[in-house]
Amino acid sequence: MPAAHPDPAPAANVDQDPSDLHDVVIVDPVRRRLILAAMCVALVAVVASVSGLNVAQQALAEDLGASQSQLLWIINGYTLALAALLMPVGAIGDRWGRKPVLLIGLVAFAATNIAAAFATDPTTLIALRVAAGFAAAMVMPVTLSVITTSFPAAQQAKAIGTWAGFAGAGGIIGLFVSAAIIDNATWPWVFALPVALAAVSFVLTVVVVPHSVEHVDTGFDIAGSLLSIVAVGGLVLAIHEGPEQGWTAPITIVAAAAGLLGAAAFIVVELRREHPLLDVRIFAIRGLAAGSVNLFVVFAVMFSMFLVLVQYLQAVLGYSALRAATGLLPMAAVMMPLSTIAPTIAERIGFRRTLVTGMLAMAAGLGLFAVMADPTGGYLSVLPGVLILGAGVGLAMSPSTAAITSSLPEEKQGVASALNDTVREMGGAVGIALIGSVLNAAYRSNIEPDLAGLPGEIVEPVSEGIGGALAVAGQLGENGAALAAGARSAFVDGMPPALLLGAGVCLAAAGFTALRGPKTAAEAEPRLHRHAPEDEPVIR
Repeated sequence: MPAAHPDPAPAANVDQDPSDLHDVVIVDPVRRRLILAAMCVALVAVVASVSGLNVAQQALAEDLGASQSQLLWIINGYTLALAALLMPVGAIGDRWGRKPVLLIGLVAFAATNIAAAFATDPTTLIALRVAAGFAAAMVMPVTLSVITTSFPAAQQAKAIGTWAGFAGAGGIIGLFVSAAIIDNATWPWVFALPVALAAVSFVLTVVVVPHSVEHVDTGFDIAGSLLSIVAVGGLVLAIHEGPEQGWTAPITIVAAAAGLLGAAAFIVVELRREHPLLDVRIFAIRGLAAGSVNLFVVFAVMFSMFLVLVQYLQAVLGYSALRAATGLLPMAAVMMPLSTIAPTIAERIGFRRTLVTGMLAMAAGLGLFAVMADPTGGYLSVLPGVLILGAGVGLAMSPSTAAITSSLPEEKQGVASALNDTVREMGGAVGIALIGSVLNAAYRSNIEPDLAGLPGEIVEPVSEGIGGALAVAGQLGENGAALAAGARSAFVDGMPPALLLGAGVCLAAAGFTALRGPKTAAEAEPRLHRHAPEDEPVIR
């Protein structure tokens, strides 16, 4: 029988015998705000670590002698471990207790990041990044499940909106802070931000987060857990390696095959189990299906937008890493407050209308970016598209998250949160691979006339991307000016097909939601709109 054991607190009064508790609902608004702060700080630490090292690649190559392949593994090894382990670790949090799993994860996360700062070779750094990803998987899903199990139902949607805003902005924060560090210090200091945030969250968690654990008589779904690791890990690895190694490369084919076979086996096993890790039949729930589709698209577009916009600002407009990261801040400034109030908007105008409006705004933002981007107009030519895209993300993200977590019962909130995070990670990986591949293909086609007459040894780096072309142009001195101009033109001309593809995906998600999405927030988020039972455990 599910039960929870709250931590004693000096100012807390428990309304009934702790042995009868299920989830611990915090009534004190000050303590709730501190819990939300602790969870958002931990979340930013994890998300910022995904993007933070992107701006340190050149420094890592020079200091550690890392090859391009090793640089990709330093960045992607963290994401791969995080995505693959989310589901089983989320379920462990439900069974062992969310608070102890979170505290262990924060300690391990801080320790691996500290060790990474002292790495002296690429192999060691890759291993530590994978270990940090494992620790992050202990942190990320728990940050959301703590909110969904300790906040009253009436307060959960707004809290989830705040959490979702930080989930979206965490990547921008990581890029901005890391760029500032790289411009003023050495690359090991990039790890200072996640360590500091983990330490702050640890202290707050010890003091204010209640201990809730679901005691169940059924065994842990080991088979489902292992298959989920193979399925998600294989697919994410294939998506990461495809654009770099080639979609027909052995590692890509093997990873994709393992992921697809693992996913098929996971579905078969989970359908046959009485108590599965994740009952795949829940995807027939309209709220969860609409929330998953929209959240997948939100992060596919947002992560690919980071890729395109940062390259445009740095390679085309000549911005420094810090100034390019600053160019993303207006998007966060619009997205975060809208994400907080989006659940309230969904209550008033309807879940379906809110998500469809968000997706249409995202499509409009991408379309504006595609047609208005002009190097002669500078940053102001892309700012309208960035702002509208940020508004769309803010409207769609938090109602989607609330719909996903509300579709599973309290005793499965760790799994629900992990499902939400897995959808985010998969969406981001697919978006970067898909839109990035279209952009690269268009660039290669556009740059081809400029390759005529170039020495054979420099044709490959010029055709691979604008970064390589500008590096070669710099080595050619005055003779490289025409090549640099051609590469910038090829990149700018290649952006519209990629951005319009993203807009098309957003329109497809809007169409799906209009046809299949629940009309009201109450339909999409049933757990948040039910009447609380009289014996609901409460800590004041």
